[in-house]
Amino acid sequence: MVNKIVVITGANSGIGKAAAIRFANEGFTVVMACRNVERSKMVQQEIMEATKNPHIDLLQLDISSFQSIHQFSAALKDRYPKLDILIHNAAYLNHGESNYLLSQDGVELSFATNTLGPFLLTRQLVSMLEKSDDARILHACTTNIRHFFDPKRKIEFDNFQGEFKNERPFKAYKFYGDTKMALLMLTFKMAEELKQKGISVNAVQIPAIKLSKETINKFKSGWRVAARVQNVFSAPRETMADTYFHICTSEEFKNVTGKLLNDKRKIMEPSHYSAGITQDIKQLMDQTVYPKYAHNKENIQKVWDMCESLTK
Repeated sequence: MVNKIVVITGANSGIGKAAAIRFANEGFTVVMACRNVERSKMVQQEIMEATKNPHIDLLQLDISSFQSIHQFSAALKDRYPKLDILIHNAAYLNHGESNYLLSQDGVELSFATNTLGPFLLTRQLVSMLEKSDDARILHACTTNIRHFFDPKRKIEFDNFQGEFKNERPFKAYKFYGDTKMALLMLTFKMAEELKQKGISVNAVQIPAIKLSKETINKFKSGWRVAARVQNVFSAPRETMADTYFHICTSEEFKNVTGKLLNDKRKIMEPSHYSAGITQDIKQLMDQTVYPKYAHNKENIQKVWDMCESLTK
């Protein structure tokens, strides 16, 4: 993998850090795209020492900020002639948050971080990805989207800039699910747009994974206890890092694009189950299907148009 370059957002902790180590061990040049550079320097040094790979770069990136995305993209283009893999791993979910928080661009922070930022960053880096002989983009999705099996569940398209902050209560977990469903929808549309450029775009559904101390400490006190309990039953981060690596480098997925994969590296399909309690239970238990809502063409176009409009 000499001369292969991978960008991983949120590479200073959790799955992102584990993925950075995995790619570094294979000889990749790893670009850690992190919001807090000072804190990330220690992690950068740790990865270099652990993997004996000196090609671990660190660039500042706040994925919720348009200005930061533009600055990161310019810096990356100055340092490297191409990009082989782009992994959108960074995400925002503040358990217990009850207030609407907006990015510096006036966008609800979950949407800015989980959907809009990845859209803009990919747009900025297409010219670099085109120069790779095997360019791949991976979106980190979540099992949270399975709530959309409920036919009443809808994305709040009209509230992504906090338009109804005085009328609708803020529910962090719902906004997280909405923005990750929007990211999955972008995956399908983006795969179509970039296929002719030789760039594949896929998403991976992440199950319960052990959270890092850094992530848990960001939670409000009551949620920290729940997170620590969940950690006891969750899979290690390294298993997901291995999955990232396999999807982004293996021959098996070289010509696969526009797909959602589960943590077992199996391609998932839109649900085929009909209505009814028995069918609903089977659908929820079946880890090979995802909500048909994700393929609603009108909503896919709505997400795409909103991202284009807000990032102009």
